[in-house]
Amino acid sequence: MAKINPHIHFNGNTEEAFEFYQSVFGGSFTKIVRYKDLPNMGYAFPENELNKIMQISLPIGDSSVLTGSDVPDILGQVSENENRSKITISVESKEEADKLFNGLSAGGTVEMPLSETPWCAYFAAFRDKYGIEWMINFSVQQI
Repeated sequence: MAKINPHIHFNGNTEEAFEFYQSVFGGSFTKIVRYKDLPNMGYAFPENELNKIMQISLPIGDSSVLTGSDVPDILGQVSENENRSKITISVESKEEADKLFNGLSAGGTVEMPLSETPWCAYFAAFRDKYGIEWMINFSVQQI
């Protein structure tokens, strides 16, 4: 069964924001991946972006996870009024990821097609035909 969690984009202050959220909600980060931690897949991030957060996860309660990331400068600044947050669907299998991706992305715009990633996930990012932004994630590790 799929789980839905919020994912928030930031303009370079993800770590600061998540330390604030941790101070409010409590708990411990289960994942912190910086751009420098990614294997070089034919693209090297600029030096000023290497310490930025590619993925951070903070469990909240028994079944929710707040995740976030810094948007690389090459993609421009995140608008505070749009493209700030996404709905993340954590699934239990690649088949479930395929089914939800094919259904939700129909008629929409795919930002990142469903595929294997350097961070050990089967992942996609897209906007549905109603303009809602989604990410689908299947990972052997809990986010």
